[in-house]
Amino acid sequence: MRSRDRILNNLDQIYRESYDLAKGAEATTRMADLDNAYMRDQLMLEILLDIRDLFAVTPAAPASSGQTALEKLAALKRLAGR
Repeated sequence: MRSRDRILNNLDQIYRESYDLAKGAEATTRMADLDNAYMRDQLMLEILLDIRDLFAVTPAAPASSGQTALEKLAALKRLAGR
């Protein structure tokens, strides 16, 4: 899996190249559009990366009570009366 820094650096590189081309052509409208698109895409990527991190597989903690996760869930349902 690619690291967060690598992904965000790739995004930065792509936009920087386009921005530099627009700057060289003195296309101020294009430069403003690229600034806005970069901020939007950066925010969306960071959200997606946060979601990816949430779903990343982590090692299971050792069972302290000897119950499985399903057994604990069933016990919680019984306590809630469902």
